[in-house]
Amino acid sequence: MKTIIAHICSMLTVLFLCLPVAWAEGPAPVPQRELLVYCGTTMVRPITEIARMVEKKENIRITISQGGSEDLYQSAKKSRLGDLYFPGEPAYRSKYQHEGLLGEYVTVGYNQLALLVAKGNPRKVRSDVRELLRRDLRVIIGNAESGSVGLAAQKLLEKTGIYRKVVERAVFLATDSRNLSLALKNNEADLALNWRATGFFPDNSKFLDVVDLDTKTAQPTPLLLIMLTFSHQKELTRRFMDFTLSPQGQAIFRSYGFHDSSLRVR
Repeated sequence: MKTIIAHICSMLTVLFLCLPVAWAEGPAPVPQRELLVYCGTTMVRPITEIARMVEKKENIRITISQGGSEDLYQSAKKSRLGDLYFPGEPAYRSKYQHEGLLGEYVTVGYNQLALLVAKGNPRKVRSDVRELLRRDLRVIIGNAESGSVGLAAQKLLEKTGIYRKVVERAVFLATDSRNLSLALKNNEADLALNWRATGFFPDNSKFLDVVDLDTKTAQPTPLLLIMLTFSHQKELTRRFMDFTLSPQGQAIFRSYGFHDSSLRVR
């Protein structure tokens, strides 16, 4: 009998020792809301700055996956994870709209192709896309298969009838706008057809100059911020989209060399 009573007392002691621990733990913490944004290389800087502001405002965490627009879409398609897709060219929306993954969107601004050269334009490159055919220049353009800048370059140069000639004499085809800028900065090329905004980035503007092309030749390209249809945070995603269109968000885009959404393109 004494043995049984001692055993019961021992069990009760263990139980009471455990109860304070359970009480101290309290309820399970509420998981923090998150957004995942697939962002083309050229737009990463303004989107990152905007994301940090939205994080504070909404008390959320925002992850940005950056890279070439084609690769980003394929990644989103395969994983079925994420909330926003921000390609550097509207053609990606047209190309993949039928697959049903790209939903509502807003035009947050415009980018434009330009000729980028070393600071001071030592080779005296003129505002003419046919400068890409100069035999005294090492020329680079983007790869149309990997990123928006290459796709836009292909469309522009095909329109002027010189795409195949430029590809044949290019030093190489870069995967994205970042590598186009790096090649100029590393003296691997004299002239690049790149997004003009990249010439205004702080780490580029000290080394590169922008030679603007006429808007009739290089028409500004709409930047579409697109909600992914499988997003689990649609209302929060819409608020992020709205913030990019706010005066504060638009000022950030302008500060990085983009045209804002008020631009009227003919």
